[in-house]
Formats: sequence, C-alpha cells, structure tokens
Amino acid sequence: MTLIPGDGIGPEVSEAARMVIAATGAQIEWDIQEAGAAVAAREGTPLPDRVIESIRRNRTALKGPIATPVGTGFRSVNVALRQELDLFAAVRPALKLPGLPSRHPRVDIVVIRENTEDLYAGIEFERGSAELQRLRDELRSLAGLDVPADAGVTVKPISITGTRRVVAFAFDFARRHGRGKVTVGHKANIMRFSDGVFLRTAAEEAAAYPDVEFESCQIDELALRVASEPESLDLLLLPNLYGDIVSDLCAGLVGGLGVAPGANLGWEYALFEPVHGSAPDIAGKGAANPVAIVLSGAMMLDHLGEGRAARVIRDAVQSVLRESSALTPDLGGTASTEGMARAIADKAAEVLGSA
Repeated sequence: MTLIPGDGIGPEVSEAARMVIAATGAQIEWDIQEAGAAVAAREGTPLPDRVIESIRRNRTALKGPIATPVGTGFRSVNVALRQELDLFAAVRPALKLPGLPSRHPRVDIVVIRENTEDLYAGIEFERGSAELQRLRDELRSLAGLDVPADAGVTVKPISITGTRRVVAFAFDFARRHGRGKVTVGHKANIMRFSDGVFLRTAAEEAAAYPDVEFESCQIDELALRVASEPESLDLLLLPNLYGDIVSDLCAGLVGGLGVAPGANLGWEYALFEPVHGSAPDIAGKGAANPVAIVLSGAMMLDHLGEGRAARVIRDAVQSVLRESSALTPDLGGTASTEGMARAIADKAAEVLGSA
C-alpha cells in the first residue's frame, strides 16, 4: 500500500497507524511517498508525479494530513489527488464513541460527498483578469447579468453523469452496510440548474433502490436537523461544498476532527485519510491525537477484505477511549501520540489473543 505521511503532525500519526495495523497481523508492505509543503521546497511541487504513480500501481493509499503551500498557485494536494485519480466519492462516518462528551448519545451518520464537481472543480476567474472581463462581457450578453468588476468568480458545474455515479455509489453503500435511508441535501429552490440537476438525478436513480428510503432536504434545514436531531439521520448524500461543511459539523457531534476518519473512493483507486489538518503548531511535540488516522486505517482494511482486522482496531480504539487511561491532551489526557497508539495496539493484541 502507498503511505503518504504528510506535513506537520502527519508523520507522527501515520507512524501510529502503522503500529496499530501491524498489531492486527495484517500483512502490509508500505510504499512510502513524501508529498506536501516540505516536498514542494525540494521538488518544486507538493505533489510529484511519483506519488500519483505509486497510488496507481498499488491502487490503495493511506495518507496523513497535507498542508497546501500558500502563494504557489497550487490549489490543493487533496483536490488534485481526487481529480487526478477520479476519487469521486468521499465517505466520512460520524459515530458516537465511548468516553467522549456529546449532546447526542446515539449519533451514527455517514456522509457521502460528491468529490470532483461543484465549486471544487477549479473553474475560477481572478478579480481584474482579462479572462474575467471576457466572462463579464459574455454574461452581460447572454443573460443581462452585470458581474461587478472587482469580483472574483467561481463556476459551479454539477452534471447528470457525475451525480448518477455518486448516487449509485451511495445507495450501494447503504445496501452493503445496512443503512435504511439516504437523505439528499440541496438548495435546488435557488440554484435550479446546478443543485436542481443533483436533486432530480438523485430522485430518478433512487427508484432503482426500493429497499432504501429516499428523502430530500434543503441544506439549511438539513444543517438544523444535524445539530438538533442527528438520530433521525442515517446516510447523507451531498454535493461537494455542502458535503465538506456538513461532514465537519457531524464530526463536531462525536468529538471533533481528531476522531473523524475518511475515505476518497473511485471505481479504480482508494485513498484513506483523517479529516483533520496538519496542525503545524503541535508538530514534533508528540501530542497529536492518532485516532482519526487509525480509524481511517480500519476503513482501508475493510476495503482490502481484512474485515476482522478492521473490527479489532475499532474495538481497541473504543476500549482505550472508554478506559480513558491513555488519551492525548485534546481528549483530556496526558499521553503522547506514540503512547496512545501503543495502548490501542496492545488492546488489539489482547482482542486477538482472546479470540
């Protein structure tokens, strides 16, 4: 498997994940590929071709958080990986874990986010550019719209083709994982020709899955439901921008980004990563919480058919959180990154030994 340690706390938490995965007995040979801000200083890009080639060769990768260098013109390593490898579906579970405070004791939501279209497609026009002036002229001619000269503009494409595949992915995921309802979030009442495509296509495709309940919900109302009654929600299917925002909101219900795993999946390749950032302020201090990337590693093992190893990791994480004896500072403890990872690995070994 390709391993991209990442920036900031990335190398520390990536090593923690390797330790825990090794404790399950899963036989993985890691192909380590550096990427990110430090690499950009040496190689002129934060995402060298060798990284993409490694993932294409191995087909599956685990990635630590990566910082996008500011002022370089490179939009985002994460976005570039999704578009280059056509990782069109982001999967972000939010499960209430033992030992962590929450206002809602029974949160169990999966957010599936379309990953390649919408405002993240990269169709942007810089304020004051010649290209934007041409766009302003065209919009005035075509639709009588007058875009202010001092505006920056981002275009929001949502296609039937892109929506169909993520809808099929979401409903297949619901069937495989025993989820009974898919809720599609949108703002089609305002953005009729972008969100409208997403909503209409989702409703049409949902007819092929009569065993899974389908509902739609305007995104502002859905945000209210996530905050006030998350128990009523099961699987959320969202366009790119809404999915990015709402998945973080769901993480906030269950303990924060430090315990939020994630995956970016396509028909050919799979990349697993924690949702949080690179946290440069605590890099090298051994204080980073490894749970998100450890649980992302469990998702990777599920993907590889190593379901038993994945279950062992999840059980071990829950045991350590429940006992509260080896928690990092953000979780209220004093353990180091390595100390918490070692505690999870030891629990995993205990589970395997008692099986």
